[in-house]
Amino acid sequence: MRYLTADFGSTYTKVTAIDTDLCEIVGTGAAFTTIDTDVMEGLENAMDALHKCIGVEQWTYDRFLCCSSAAGGLKMVASGLVPDLTAKAARQAAASAGAKVVKTFSYTISKREALEIAEIAPDLILLCGGTDGGNTETILENARTLSTIPRRFTTVVAGNKVAEEEIKAIFRDAGKPFVITDNVMPDFNTLNIAPAKACIMQLFIDSIIEAKGLSKAQEIADREIIPTPLSVLNACELLSKGTHTETGIGELLAVDLGGATTDVYSIAKGEPSATNIMFRGLPEPYSKRTVEGDLGMRYSLTALADELDLYEAAEQVGLTEADLTEWVQLCAHTPSRRAKTEKEAKMEQVLAKGAIDIAVSRHVGRLKSVFTPMGQIFTISGKDLSRTESVIGIGGALVHAGDPAFILNGAKADPHAYEYAKPKEPQYFLDNTYIMAAMGLLSQELPDVALKIMKKKLTPVSCKEN
Repeated sequence: MRYLTADFGSTYTKVTAIDTDLCEIVGTGAAFTTIDTDVMEGLENAMDALHKCIGVEQWTYDRFLCCSSAAGGLKMVASGLVPDLTAKAARQAAASAGAKVVKTFSYTISKREALEIAEIAPDLILLCGGTDGGNTETILENARTLSTIPRRFTTVVAGNKVAEEEIKAIFRDAGKPFVITDNVMPDFNTLNIAPAKACIMQLFIDSIIEAKGLSKAQEIADREIIPTPLSVLNACELLSKGTHTETGIGELLAVDLGGATTDVYSIAKGEPSATNIMFRGLPEPYSKRTVEGDLGMRYSLTALADELDLYEAAEQVGLTEADLTEWVQLCAHTPSRRAKTEKEAKMEQVLAKGAIDIAVSRHVGRLKSVFTPMGQIFTISGKDLSRTESVIGIGGALVHAGDPAFILNGAKADPHAYEYAKPKEPQYFLDNTYIMAAMGLLSQELPDVALKIMKKKLTPVSCKEN
């Protein structure tokens, strides 16, 4: 059979033609996502590029599958009871469903924070708080506050089940849309994020597709459009775990460097790698995604620059801070701008490396030294990925880089920042034909074929020293 997949990204719309009988990528095409007019224009332009790639006037297909992160995907706010417990569970549920969590609030939402939420104007709010049978006061007070915010958003309620009926009454009386689902943390230190994840996904399908102008694409697709990050997560899980008939590659870390966000995926247990390291905090999901909305190569480039030491970054490639500052300003003003000279290419690479460094540092566990009567030990909050052997690089900034290994070294452990449990000796792989999202889509119907194609097409990259 012939499959066509489309990924409506924040910058580019990418299409992939697949021959499933041969387990081959026939060709790919990409064009700027025309989110301001009609996304179908971008799809048509990408199809034109595909036809030129293949060398045909028209490529016919049997099945059409789509995913989207156009305009950044779902913009989401999460609220929980305490930062290290239900608020963290809320972030995990939101991120794993493909949402972009722009802010997390803990405890009772204050008047100032309510104004901040109104300014954010989120598509969704995930409201958590309290284990089942535990605290109800905070989640009820937060529901009352959210019901008064003069913005249109849907609230997914995933907190203490004892408060459900009162919360329903609060939102109904206010005329605010809401969905009730199972508690993300029904018992202390027990996560249950799957029901909330399913609700977020369904809300994406029901409302965001229409808001982003994707309804026409949905009409011609053979399955429901899903968030691109979820599709990539599905591909990463398949590549790591394998199927009953095809082995995977084992635990991995993947970094998707985009124009608006940098997404990090880990498919790994992340258990402490040494006997003198003790885990603390909530257990981490085996398949984890984090999204950094302030780290992107175009739409979030100014925020990325604010996070970096531009002087130190410029020195890495033999340039000045002024050079890098000017390039950031030019790209932020014109997101479609591309590097044309060797100097510009160097600046793109060092900014990309910085984005990956920060994003992976936020994703992995963090070590803390503790002195006890028995001597020095370490605690870790989050995943210990120091033994992870494979790092997958995704995104145009990597594909078009002259030295992708230089960029991917941002994911590697730094002896001067030992507290971040990054991979120590990883093998790098590059998705140089943009297939991860496509394979995540294909995995819904033909997982063995998708896995074989990934193992064949992901390109090993030589690991170089920083």
